[in-house]
Amino acid sequence: MKKIDNSNSLMGTKTVWAGEKEFMVFGSTQVPVVLSVAYGYDDVDEWYDVAIGNKPGHIYNRMTNPTVQAFEEKLRTLEGAERAIAFSSGMAAISSTLYTFLRPGDRVVSIKDTYGGTNKIFTEFLPNINVDVVLCNTGNQEEIETEIQKGCQLLYLESPTNPTLKIVDIEHLAKLAKSVGALVVIDNTIATPINQNPLLLGVDLVIHSATKFLSGHADALGGVVCGSQQLMEKVYHYREINGATMDPWSAYLILRGMKTLKLRVEQQAKSAMEVARFLQKQECVEAVYYPGLESHNNHEVAKRQMSGFGGILSFVLKGEMEAIKVFLPHLRLGNRAGNLGAVETIYGPARTTSHVECTLEERMALGISEGLVRMSVGIEDTEDLISDLEQALNYLASQMNKTAL
Repeated sequence: MKKIDNSNSLMGTKTVWAGEKEFMVFGSTQVPVVLSVAYGYDDVDEWYDVAIGNKPGHIYNRMTNPTVQAFEEKLRTLEGAERAIAFSSGMAAISSTLYTFLRPGDRVVSIKDTYGGTNKIFTEFLPNINVDVVLCNTGNQEEIETEIQKGCQLLYLESPTNPTLKIVDIEHLAKLAKSVGALVVIDNTIATPINQNPLLLGVDLVIHSATKFLSGHADALGGVVCGSQQLMEKVYHYREINGATMDPWSAYLILRGMKTLKLRVEQQAKSAMEVARFLQKQECVEAVYYPGLESHNNHEVAKRQMSGFGGILSFVLKGEMEAIKVFLPHLRLGNRAGNLGAVETIYGPARTTSHVECTLEERMALGISEGLVRMSVGIEDTEDLISDLEQALNYLASQMNKTAL
């Protein structure tokens, strides 16, 4: 069993070096991309020992791959887990984890403010296999506590949430869930291991969409689950048979991106805080959601369980969707796209990004305004981002005065 490193110190060094040295070959200073689908053995007994796990090695890329394994080892180290298993996408990691551990008749407690794809699993797919799902109001801790105490097999959390940036008390809810024998799972994509380590707060399994901050360059798709060796063996077996394996080229790109994870996240968080404070003062902005703001409903909880507040914020424009249609095209710095966590700033409304799978009525029921814009802050100079926002908001204000949007 691998030793868990529970220290959050020297994270910059870990992002660069962790999990790589044993995979270097031919004197290379970078992990190679191994594209071979299968791995050959002259000795049949050795082949068998590797195949059943008695010896280290590789058999077939759907099971393991050296480049993917290097990525898994780096993320395992950053999260302080015993093992990590990589997947072809974040949703593959989420759905595979849920299907690994849930059976007909089980009960899941979660929150309404999960990512839209996750919400669809809870509302459409799990009920089809007779899994009872209870989605609580994210801001109502008493409601979540009550539903946990009724009994459940799994508690699923997301904090901060996407795109409303709500915060739940991870340690408190995890402890309560453990008291009723529940498995605790969390999506840690927005926080990243730099800002939050849920395993230290009592969570059993931590999930990331590696496509986002871990990669950081919007050019690779992937997901990953981290936890104890015992639990991860079950997750691995599900992935091995169902086949949602990360490809080695994506693993290489994400590995490369992770070397600058700490630098990127720190700059993005710094800019996000300044941008959030700027937006609070703007006439066209109705509300700003960012856990670093003192006005955030759970700012104190965020301070306690996070070491940084992240690079994602959202704000609501007066005039709702009509205002968004005027505002977004007038921005000069930033992509208008359905992604987050990249080095470039990205903007998008919930209806075309996080909750594109949901209807207007479903988004309204989740408390997501049609005027909400999610901003994934990049690594550009903060002053330039604020200047760009200012000119776009001034243009919006002028148009609103003309047409009464």
